Amino acid sequence: MENSNKKYDRAKQKVEKLKAFYSSLLAYCIVIPILAYLNYRTTSFPWIIFPAVGWGIGLVGMWFCAQGYNPLLGRGWEERKIKEFMEQKEY
Repeated sequence: MENSNKKYDRAKQKVEKLKAFYSSLLAYCIVIPILAYLNYRTTSFPWIIFPAVGWGIGLVGMWFCAQGYNPLLGRGWEERKIKEFMEQKEY
């Protein structure tokens, strides 16, 4: 029973992360074209590049997080650390 609860909690977390990613992606697809239009209409400097690239990097990070991929800490790092801390007497 406890194992299925853990599995359910992990699945629910993953769904929440995917939902946040898709919400941000939808907002990106709506806001960036509006900003690009404003940039085109107001100035010759292509400032749209900065929010598009910045937000795009954030989206890539959210996608990695939603997929459980962490290029810096590796897969399963969080679980290993939790087990390590639980085995210590202070916790």
